[in-house]
Amino acid sequence: MLSTDFVTGSPSWLDLGSPDTEAAAAFYGAVFGWDLQSAGPDAGGYGFFQKGGRTVAALGPLTEEGASSAWTVYFRTPDADSTAKAVAQGGGTVRAEPFDVMDAGRMAACTDPGGAEFSVWQPGSVQGLEATSDDNTLCWVEVHARDASETLAFYRSLFGWRSQEMTMPGMTYTVLSTAEGDLEDASFGGLAELQEGMAPRWIPYFAVADADATVAVAQGSGGAVLMPAADVPDVGRIAWLADPFGAPFALLKPEPPQAS
Repeated sequence: MLSTDFVTGSPSWLDLGSPDTEAAAAFYGAVFGWDLQSAGPDAGGYGFFQKGGRTVAALGPLTEEGASSAWTVYFRTPDADSTAKAVAQGGGTVRAEPFDVMDAGRMAACTDPGGAEFSVWQPGSVQGLEATSDDNTLCWVEVHARDASETLAFYRSLFGWRSQEMTMPGMTYTVLSTAEGDLEDASFGGLAELQEGMAPRWIPYFAVADADATVAVAQGSGGAVLMPAADVPDVGRIAWLADPFGAPFALLKPEPPQAS
């Protein structure tokens, strides 16, 4: 699971691009109990989702031509410029060249060779999210790719990620870990082969106390169910949803740890 002790290659920021930020804020406020705080008059409508006074995600208007509503995962880097160059050299695309976000940090928007969009974050005054892996916060990220081996090689070249394969119902799942620390403790996400009808993308998972109840609230608030809540052995109860503007995300009620 994620922590806020960010290291190179760990997910450190998450934001949502939406065509209607006011309605999106209302939806996620109902589903997760988040409040939205403006980043200020010079931030172009960007704001911070907060839970208990801590930033758990962010929200802004769509800025790229032809973009659809989606969550974007940001991975920490010590040097956004060098990482952007490595993205291009590795067969990916740099959609937005590195630029400073006031004094908060430096970022670049990228697409991996398979078509999944992501960003990189070089911290300045903002290290990253202030809460993760608690109820109603980001706990896991997952990339769905047409070519899992190519995708893994690409990100490994950028961030030095380590991986472990595990067998799940009907598929082989690759657990991703940062280059530093104990392999299991450093795990933050997964890699899965693309399912029919899906586009390559990163999906954020939010921890919840009750997946079924959260699905019901999301439906009642205008969201759609992409995958009904189901139990995954040794993982927990999972559901996939889309917000009212089509941005997909997932819920996870983690399975309680087994007593040793």
